[in-house]
Amino acid sequence: MVQYNDMVQALKDLRQRGYSMDFSLLPDCLYCASRSLKLKPEDFTVTETHRFESLDSSPDNNAVIYAISSNDGKNKGVLVDAYGTYAEEMTHEMAKKLSAT
Repeated sequence: MVQYNDMVQALKDLRQRGYSMDFSLLPDCLYCASRSLKLKPEDFTVTETHRFESLDSSPDNNAVIYAISSNDGKNKGVLVDAYGTYAEEMTHEMAKKLSAT
């Protein structure tokens, strides 16, 4: 897996590799507003995970980029999520799916 120095570099490369959709995290699914698409945990695979931590240990700058592919192969995108203090609430199934990487 590719190692990135920062989030901008990671997002740029993932976009170039076809991860063009932007997902947001809902408690029980991933949602892409531009396509009104919802993916439940059983509908997608996390193909890559990239963690970024602040050098000053500030929780404001801790984030994870997930490269997401739908199981039918039609949709690829990214989910950028904070972790630690600012992590989003989610169901057990979503937490399990995202932590399995």
